[in-house]
Amino acid sequence: MLTRCGFFQGHVVKGKEAAFEQFITERLMPVWWTFPGVTDVRLLRHVESDPNAPTVHMALEFDYPSRAALQQTLDSAERVKAKAETAELMTMFEGQIFHIVFERKEGEGAPAT
Repeated sequence: MLTRCGFFQGHVVKGKEAAFEQFITERLMPVWWTFPGVTDVRLLRHVESDPNAPTVHMALEFDYPSRAALQQTLDSAERVKAKAETAELMTMFEGQIFHIVFERKEGEGAPAT
C-alpha cells in the first residue's frame, strides 16, 4: 500500500483560521474523496511538535493500493479541480505544500505473538 502525504508547511494568515478550516472541510475534503483509486483520506491537524521542528500546520494522507491507483489520481480531472481549489486556499496560507509518497506494510514492526 502507498500513502501520499501532503504537508502544509507554514501557517494560516492571522484572522483567516475559521475560513481556512471551513474551506478544507466544505470544499476540499469532498473533492479529495472523489480521487480515483484512493481508498482512504485522512486530515491531520497540528497539535504540538518538537522545539526545533519545522512549522507544519497540517498534513494529509491519501491511501492507494498500488502505484497504478496513485497514478490514476495524479492524472485525473479530480486532481486538476483540487489543485484549482487549493490555489484559492493558499490565499489564506503563508507557506508551501509539498508531497511525499510512503510505502505502508501492515503489521511490519509489530511484536511477535
